[in-house]
Amino acid sequence: MSPLSAVRAALRVYAAGTAVVVAQLLRRCRGGFAEPVFPRQPERVAVVTGGTDGIGYATAKYLARLGMHVILAGNNDRKAEEAVRKIKEETLNEKVEFLYCDLASMMSIRQFVQNFKMKKIPLHVLVNNAGVMMVPQRKTKDGFEEHLGLNYLGHFLLTHLLLDTLKASGSPGRCARVVTVSSATHYVGELNLDDLQGSTSYSPHGAYAQSKLALVLFTYRLQHLLAAQGSHVTANVVDPGVVDTDLYKHLFWGTRLLKKLFHWWLFKTPDEGAWTSVYAAVTPALEGVGGRYLYNEKATKSLALTYDRELQRQLWARSCQMTGIPDGSGDAD
Repeated sequence: MSPLSAVRAALRVYAAGTAVVVAQLLRRCRGGFAEPVFPRQPERVAVVTGGTDGIGYATAKYLARLGMHVILAGNNDRKAEEAVRKIKEETLNEKVEFLYCDLASMMSIRQFVQNFKMKKIPLHVLVNNAGVMMVPQRKTKDGFEEHLGLNYLGHFLLTHLLLDTLKASGSPGRCARVVTVSSATHYVGELNLDDLQGSTSYSPHGAYAQSKLALVLFTYRLQHLLAAQGSHVTANVVDPGVVDTDLYKHLFWGTRLLKKLFHWWLFKTPDEGAWTSVYAAVTPALEGVGGRYLYNEKATKSLALTYDRELQRQLWARSCQMTGIPDGSGDAD
């Protein structure tokens, strides 16, 4: 990518973020964000990736408060031990645990799934939350560009390997749910199927936006296939807004300064950022409903390109090739 193209990609991403921040500020001026109320979820099991920090931690804590058995999937044992302890303490729910899963490693993902299945428990909610944001160009353990490999392909593989358990756990009137976290940057993302890894050019802003765009396309394709199979599983994608987490260390210094000075006013708290994920995971209003892009606990339109069925199919097929799993989706078209 030429320097000019990289600058353009950065400007598009910052413009998308600014629009969200302005909308959040206006909402705070009108009274702020009201915490939603959800029914308890006894006997339900959830897996939350990136559950030791930020939005993932807040999501896991809320689901635990609702009575769920929550499994935090992450790659930091020290943080995980503290996160599990705090969630148990704050929610009085002892059914909170950690399983190691490095989404930058397909071997680790497969090991996580094996360890989970050895527990012989159902899975009612999978929250694909973990991610990196605008990191310098670097590779995952499998040689993928990190945004694509961790944010997208890692969750693509994890979801695929857990689908049989999700399908077995869902039932009529009580579907299992896949909740995938994207962002407003998908609106300015560009998908290059001929060079998904940015091997000929690289922009951290463009790579991040592409990974979030891919997650939306993946969700819509997954929902299409699940519906065609008559599965009692739904898939939705959520936009948490601009949230005060630790993901901003690679952003432009002015953005980091703005966050440091005014995060309490311009940014959502992690709890507020988690509410849409929790909504997608448990609300009765979405029972049996999939293929939605949700923002502030409401369905809204994603980028027009994301509704392109052929593009969804092509990305799915390419993702299967990259992760080494069979693409058995053709019969559902």
